[in-house]
Amino acid sequence: MRIDSADLIALRRQAAALPLRAGSIRAQRAGQYRSAFKGRGMEFDEVRLYQPGDDVRSLDWRVTARTGKPHTKLFKEERERPVLFWVDLRAPMFFATRGVFKSVLASRAAALLAWSALAHGDQVGGLLFSEEVHHECRPSRGQRAVLALIRRLLDHPSWQQKQSARGVDLSLQRPLARLRQVAKPGSLIFLLSDFRGLDQAAQQHLANLATHNDLVLINLYDHLESQLPQAGVYRLSDGERELSLNSADLELRQSYQQHFIERRTLLEKMSARHGCSQLSLATDATLLSALQTGLGLAPRRL
Repeated sequence: MRIDSADLIALRRQAAALPLRAGSIRAQRAGQYRSAFKGRGMEFDEVRLYQPGDDVRSLDWRVTARTGKPHTKLFKEERERPVLFWVDLRAPMFFATRGVFKSVLASRAAALLAWSALAHGDQVGGLLFSEEVHHECRPSRGQRAVLALIRRLLDHPSWQQKQSARGVDLSLQRPLARLRQVAKPGSLIFLLSDFRGLDQAAQQHLANLATHNDLVLINLYDHLESQLPQAGVYRLSDGERELSLNSADLELRQSYQQHFIERRTLLEKMSARHGCSQLSLATDATLLSALQTGLGLAPRRL
């Protein structure tokens, strides 16, 4: 299953129902897009005494040290904020038992959010990666920026390659290291992935990114990854190998489900620790309503 250019372009009609403007995103953190995302990277305005509710990341440590009282930096809202899309196109993303591949859903979500960012006057850019190839779109303004992102999604060689994760390093360390290099401080970054390979090195890169940017982690999954199907013997194949799976084994079912829960819990705890927004999208989800719910947006008719 592949993505289609007409489909990604048509998502522009739904962008009005996904208003990424001041105070709109609430998601699973105490924050808002542009408003209580606290203006990191925005134009400096002034310094005042710290008030309850201020983001500690905006503390002016020099003034605080000099006066002995905590002071907060205030910022004016910056126009044309860079909005980046970090899209995972590795082999495990080309999987689904219902709905669409995780890679297809990630691409559609990136396109829809990019159209919404365009409507708000932001710059749009991205980094699209597989195990071996990554494409980059430097943030820029206007419709051309969104179309360039869509073109890069369509042209990525992962859609043409035979997908297999065997013997491949799935660590997210390198793609996140590259994202740190290209992301301008103050950017809003949407990370669309199943977050396999979120090892210690990758987690450190995420922590560093969250220090200077606002992150929204969108975790994509298929229901079969969360729990095994009803009791029975199933034959599975990746196109090269076949194996049999006995889902009636209670110990196996519990271990399988626990592994998924641990991965999701790790992502949630890390997001909370570093002030990131986080939501999950199943492969059979209705994209627009799922994003509205996950980002804490009130549904709006088109």
